[in-house]
Amino acid sequence: MNECQFDKSPAPPVALVGAGPGHPGLLTLRAVECLAAADVVVYDRLVPLRLLDHARPEAERICVSDVGPCHSERYPLIHSVLIEGARQGKRVVRLKGGDPFLFGRGAEEAEALRQAGIDFEVVPGVTAALGATAFAGIPLTHRRLSSAVTFVTGHEQPGKTGSLLDWAALARIPGTLVVYMGMTRLAAIVDELLKAGKDGGTPTAAIHWGTTGRQRVIEAPLGDLAPAVAKAGLTSPTLVVIGDVVQLRSELAWFDRLPLLGKRVLVTRPRGQEAGMVQQLEALGAVVSTQPTVEIREVADWLPGDRAIASLNHFNWLVFTSVNGVRAFFGRLRHSGRDLRALAGLKLAAIGPATADALRDYHLDPDVVPTSYRSEGLVEALRDRVRGQRVLLARADRGRELLRDELSAVADVEQIAVYSQVDIAEPELAVLADLRERNIEFVTLTSSNIARVFLSWLDDEMRSRVRSGQLQLITISSVTSATIREAGLPVAAEALQETVEGVVAAVVTVAVQRMN
Repeated sequence: MNECQFDKSPAPPVALVGAGPGHPGLLTLRAVECLAAADVVVYDRLVPLRLLDHARPEAERICVSDVGPCHSERYPLIHSVLIEGARQGKRVVRLKGGDPFLFGRGAEEAEALRQAGIDFEVVPGVTAALGATAFAGIPLTHRRLSSAVTFVTGHEQPGKTGSLLDWAALARIPGTLVVYMGMTRLAAIVDELLKAGKDGGTPTAAIHWGTTGRQRVIEAPLGDLAPAVAKAGLTSPTLVVIGDVVQLRSELAWFDRLPLLGKRVLVTRPRGQEAGMVQQLEALGAVVSTQPTVEIREVADWLPGDRAIASLNHFNWLVFTSVNGVRAFFGRLRHSGRDLRALAGLKLAAIGPATADALRDYHLDPDVVPTSYRSEGLVEALRDRVRGQRVLLARADRGRELLRDELSAVADVEQIAVYSQVDIAEPELAVLADLRERNIEFVTLTSSNIARVFLSWLDDEMRSRVRSGQLQLITISSVTSATIREAGLPVAAEALQETVEGVVAAVVTVAVQRMN
């Protein structure tokens, strides 16, 4: 990420930031800048937790649900958190679902900040009416069908004394009517519109969890909407769209056609390396959970690595078998007071395209990348090239020894551990509950170590689900598959190409086969 603009000029200590309607990709660039500079992030309960990855690891994260038990008590406390954080010299981001100033309490928070003498900025977000309808294939306006759109809150009880909403007038407005937060009062809202003369045959749609893999859309004539929604079991968050534009959904719906829509996938890569796979899966409509199986740490003893780094000029080749290895090695190189000039004369090898890209991040192009992205392929690509030469292999503190053993037959090989892998004993309670309650359909496994740790978490019932095909294990290679089969479990699919993209493609293949 480029240096944050938030830091380049004086900025208000508090930012009221729109998080968008649910899809992580709909966050604005300014929102990302604010999060990257924040010391404290106060976020709504429904905000995707993945958005918090844009904040620094040391930033304090506060969910509003933890501030107060109910709305009436919670919001004065939220105001206090924002004000006190700013007074302590911290940069505070209030991350709100949708847009801060549309059917939320952003304006009230801004008023509280102004009364306290705290400067703030407002970062607009994609509101649900724009995001959810776009993902549902419903244009809010159309030259032939609607030249106006009205947003209203369904939070008010229709017909109550002193209401700010005139449902009779809303029923007469030509165009599209969008109702936020209307689930608990949907029947009453529909009744008010019908009594005011709104045609009961008007096309309507209820969009549940819009813009996410959990999205469901129920269509019905206005007069039948409430029972249709009740039958489908839709609850909040759901947006209601009323108007002739809804009929265009049959032609324009695109998100519904994604191959992984609603499929629940668990990504088990180490923290910090899961983003690429998660983004690809979400782009295909999946509901993605993440749970690392191993943690990447600094090695306990850098002495062998430091000695090798100090004598790089004695080697002919430097070989990397992972992105982690590249990052750890060059971090230590810089720590030692050296830079890329220390690699002058060295040839570089990378086990696969992701590792090669990691080298390119340091402006280095590898000399060798095998066509088969595993140790066997790297051995074949290097054996003749390194014959009689000195090779430095930078890798994890554990793993297969095949590369070192095979190359040692033709070259002088030194192996150093530049990072450590530590097993995570058990998954987070929410992920464990999802596994037990059958809320996960696919698990992606991108190494033998990852597969081994994941299998250690499974009880007898979960293993039975794997055997029956209810829980599908997708692997990156035959080596990873072998680890699973040695444990007596089947592999649903294996990536044709040993990359993240290959694993995602394998998930799609299995999902499509299951639907057909």
